[in-house]
Amino acid sequence: MSDRQKILIVDDDRDLVEALKLTLNGAGFEVTAAFDAPTGLQRAASDAPDLIILDVMMPNATEGFHFVWTLRQHAEERVRSIPIVMLTAVHEKTSLRFYPESGDGTYRSGEYLPVQEFIDKPVDPTRLVEKVRQVLARGPELR
Repeated sequence: MSDRQKILIVDDDRDLVEALKLTLNGAGFEVTAAFDAPTGLQRAASDAPDLIILDVMMPNATEGFHFVWTLRQHAEERVRSIPIVMLTAVHEKTSLRFYPESGDGTYRSGEYLPVQEFIDKPVDPTRLVEKVRQVLARGPELR
């Protein structure tokens, strides 16, 4: 049994996933991957990762946003509270919001996406490892 912290990468870009795995394995993390949101949600529940790295844009447009919404509604607290770092082509200083104009009864209009951090693509390996370590040190609290 490994005592390394586990990271789940959910991204449909297999080449990027391999590059991220190499970087994170080299930094001492145990890394698994899912190439779509449904598989990622299954692995989040079954593998109990310490952190999820998630792409915003997957085959179904904003699939990453839906992944976050579904994960944050999970029946089990340990799954619901897994920290998430979003990979985005949108600059990290942009105030991405979960529902910019309307709510759904769970999230209010204009409420921020409930993730811990954003990382810009292309991903800088050093910055990735720094952000992952910062989020893991903070735990599941949102920024």
